[in-house]
Amino acid sequence: MFDAIVVGARCAGAPTAMLLSRAGFRVLMLDKAAYGTDTLSTHLLHQPGVAALARWGLLDALRATGCPPIERVRYEVDDIRLEGCARGVEGQRAAYSPRRNILDPLLIDAAVESGAEYRERYEVNGLLHDDTGRVVGVRGRSGGKTFTETARLVIGADGMRSTVGALVGAPYTVEHPRLTCAYYAYYPKVTDALELYEKPRSWVAAVPTHGDATLVLAYFPQDRYQDVRADAQAAYLQQVEETAPELYARIEGTEPLEKLRGTGRQQNFFRKANGPGWVLVGDAGHHKDSITARGISDGYRQVELLTGRLVDALGDDPAVLDTALKDFSEDRDQALMGGYEATLGAARLDPHEQRLSLLRAVQQDEELTSIYFDSVAGIVPASALFTPKLLALL
Repeated sequence: MFDAIVVGARCAGAPTAMLLSRAGFRVLMLDKAAYGTDTLSTHLLHQPGVAALARWGLLDALRATGCPPIERVRYEVDDIRLEGCARGVEGQRAAYSPRRNILDPLLIDAAVESGAEYRERYEVNGLLHDDTGRVVGVRGRSGGKTFTETARLVIGADGMRSTVGALVGAPYTVEHPRLTCAYYAYYPKVTDALELYEKPRSWVAAVPTHGDATLVLAYFPQDRYQDVRADAQAAYLQQVEETAPELYARIEGTEPLEKLRGTGRQQNFFRKANGPGWVLVGDAGHHKDSITARGISDGYRQVELLTGRLVDALGDDPAVLDTALKDFSEDRDQALMGGYEATLGAARLDPHEQRLSLLRAVQQDEELTSIYFDSVAGIVPASALFTPKLLALL
């Protein structure tokens, strides 16, 4: 029997397995995908996530992969142009945007080095229960054969469409409609900064990543999804040209490095996070529109909240474990609700005049600009902007 089985081995599952293994627990990590495969992702890692990698001793390993630091941010909306950098967190002022086929294996390797057992191409399709209905393991298929494994705790870290969440019937406790659809492509390097451009019903971003490439993203309102997907390439280029003409001039006529990718299925929700013998972490329990790119950093935050609760609770007493899982659920909701609401606001793609007036005041001061970029990264809430200096400018 394992102490924990982690279903999913990406940005939430692998570090969960790593931290639990470092704490001395016997952990099995299962993933239906093959090691080193890519996945649909905007893959920006804000400073809170960078700080987590530093705490885990993995930031130098990420840097060694050649992922460039992002030390400047440019944001343009209406007549406003903000440029600077965040104040950062725990000494980390740079963001990073690692490709997922590089970041995820790095995390898996760290989990295995910490003692976790990793199995790729293992698809979980059922759960095991004891006589009381408590989850005590998983079953599934791999290589055409069935398997079962037992554990004190099953951790669903298997993404927005979580199989574990579906199998336990975890209800949605907070849910909002889809707000955007997003398309992105990679181009030869056109920037070393994070660039953000906003207009009504449009958002465009450019992010440097591995291989001297730049990720260029375009966001559309959800009500345009069917229209956009009918000719996604044309709609994508038009959105970049109209919203960020100077950026468009840098990619115009350049062949993208990879095919255009996109999705219109970005859900916004919190699910019930726990029950007898199971818990959801990362996108499995909470997902929001990628427009603020907080998914990975918030996933790491959940991982630390969960494993911090489990260190003294993942033993022989189910009641102690259940209390710890309930506490994690409350921690998660309290920690992430503010960022969720901020993301919904951004994803409505409606830069209203009150917000524009605030940003015009912010752009007059370097310190306020840094605080604003802290809020973009999720380091501080938007309310942190309302200093006496800002109020004097309004």
